[in-house]
Amino acid sequence: MHQTFDAALEMNLLHANQTGADHNRAHFDEWGITCLNVMSSPGAGKTVLLEKTLAALQGQLNMAVIEGDMTTELDADRLRQTGVPVIAINTGRSCHLDSQMVAGGIHTLKENHHPESLDLVWVENVGNLVCPAEFEVGEHAKVALLSVTEGEDKPLKYPVMFQEADCLLITKTDLAPYLTVDIERIAANVRQMNPQAAIFPLSAQTGTGLKAWLDWVQAQVKVRSEGASLVGATH
Repeated sequence: MHQTFDAALEMNLLHANQTGADHNRAHFDEWGITCLNVMSSPGAGKTVLLEKTLAALQGQLNMAVIEGDMTTELDADRLRQTGVPVIAINTGRSCHLDSQMVAGGIHTLKENHHPESLDLVWVENVGNLVCPAEFEVGEHAKVALLSVTEGEDKPLKYPVMFQEADCLLITKTDLAPYLTVDIERIAANVRQMNPQAAIFPLSAQTGTGLKAWLDWVQAQVKVRSEGASLVGATH
């Protein structure tokens, strides 16, 4: 009975969250914005990746960030240094952002900026390899990071994150020569969970592999913007 109650409660929570995520995505679609949800364990390199990505794409795309962290605005402050609007959300004891939290970020974005002028909104999720993958926030695509320091087996041990990812970044590849890790084995384990995911090994510190990642991001925005243009042309 207890297990049945817990399962029903979880299903209700996920259903309510999905309804909110669909609502958030409708806002993004209305404004012609692509939203990417960036997820990983703590320390895999989400924030430094965004620092480099924001700097590289400024002047090409208008962007904003919804930054999730359990406490502090340390990562948000780092990203603000790029000049991009950053909305910080502290989740307290929650190990992930949910659609309601992101809805609050969207509301703040709408009040203080002009969302219709944006091309891309990044959501940097709380560092965790489990919960963020189960709670959609209104994103059009999920991006998962796995650093070479975490080992080859994580896609097999934490399958949901990698099954849900549209794009997998194998980060900190500059450290690979100092570790007993096989980058191709990491990629093979990801493909075992998710044959369709785009996989990019890279180092945000050295810049190796960043171009392929940036091309993928721009392609996501282009697909959405062209789709919005086609819809507008039919009305």
